[in-house]
Amino acid sequence: MTTAARANGSRDLPHPALEEIRLESVLHALADPMRLQVVRELAADRDELSCSHFDLPVTKSTTTHHFRVLRESGVIRQVYRGTAKMNGLRRDDLDDLFPGLLDSVLAAAARQADRLGG
Repeated sequence: MTTAARANGSRDLPHPALEEIRLESVLHALADPMRLQVVRELAADRDELSCSHFDLPVTKSTTTHHFRVLRESGVIRQVYRGTAKMNGLRRDDLDDLFPGLLDSVLAAAARQADRLGG
């Protein structure tokens, strides 16, 4: 976040620029089952979803951690809309940088969920 944004009391959250997104960070973010569940829901909805939309079986502080990892890796973009923190998948950015990666991971996750009955 820029100094000017902080001085103005902005609630903008820091996100990596396109050129700062690294494959190993994206893979790390997607490797966790809770974070992968968030990404799957965002991909299925194709719109922004509030943090409260997600029903993760972890504490609120752990949920916050998972969203921060996803944001800081460049997988999602978070913005405040009123009092809600909205989450959107950075699909276009990820597809530009790593063509086919997100689709492959999502397809593999769906096959695994089918296989395991989840």
